[in-house]
Amino acid sequence: MASMQKNILKYSALVFAGGASYGIMATTVKFALADGFQWTQVAASQPLFGTLLFAVALAVLALAGKRPVHLSPCSVLRLLGLGLTTCTTCVLYNFALTRLSVAVAITLLFQFTWIGVVIQIVVTRRRPSTAELAAAAIILGGTLLASGLFSEGAGAMDPLGVVCGLLSAVSTALFMFLSGRIGVDLPPIQRGLFVCLGACILGFAVCPGYFASGALQAGIWKYGLVLGAFGLLIPVVLFGIGTPHLPTGLSTIMASSELPCGILISVFVLGEPVSTLQAVGVVVILAGVVVSQLPNLLPAKTGVLEDAR
Repeated sequence: MASMQKNILKYSALVFAGGASYGIMATTVKFALADGFQWTQVAASQPLFGTLLFAVALAVLALAGKRPVHLSPCSVLRLLGLGLTTCTTCVLYNFALTRLSVAVAITLLFQFTWIGVVIQIVVTRRRPSTAELAAAAIILGGTLLASGLFSEGAGAMDPLGVVCGLLSAVSTALFMFLSGRIGVDLPPIQRGLFVCLGACILGFAVCPGYFASGALQAGIWKYGLVLGAFGLLIPVVLFGIGTPHLPTGLSTIMASSELPCGILISVFVLGEPVSTLQAVGVVVILAGVVVSQLPNLLPAKTGVLEDAR
């Protein structure tokens, strides 16, 4: 029993670190924008360098004797489509960051927690449980606090930025839903490479003049490396190692580290102010995530770890 608990702690820490890595992205985007780069160039840089990092990782594995798995054309197309979904989040989120603070943008993005519940209900036709309804209400309440609406006022928040932030949450929820159903048996590195290639399609459609613009020579590559590593490579690998050994509910809770990590980095690195109400809102949102997953965690208390997906 002690050995099992130790393994659960180890894999939970990996998923927690994967979620926290997402929190670095918003601050990195803000630095890139402040350095004079356009948000479209930043949006194209993430999948480009994510693809390069995955390609290098796959080459290293090949040199070590681990050959890639053969993929059918249909499987490749599905993975490319999955990449289009995650790049949609990148495009919408980067645009939102041009009009909103990191704290507000990341709070809007985090609404994927309850939006994902809605998508699952629509697809599976399963009625929401009491815990899911309560969690949705709690997360919505926490959003009102963490968004800064009460401290800044509604007039201080750009409407288009808010809409794009919420749409990025929808695309994130859709990506998470589909990612649990597409290419789940593939090695994480090979799967991630094709997902990033799909993301590149939309990334370069948004910024068709990326290579001709001189952005790479101007230094956007350093931001692209950070975004590709912390937004694609690291979380895909860590989730691929940790989540198979954890219940889906516990994995989701561990990955929620993205929100507090993102806001803390924005405070200490960018110096963005966060009021007491916003801090309380973050806690409330995380509490809502826990409430939504309580039914899935109950078996873990009896030592029976089942995937509640």
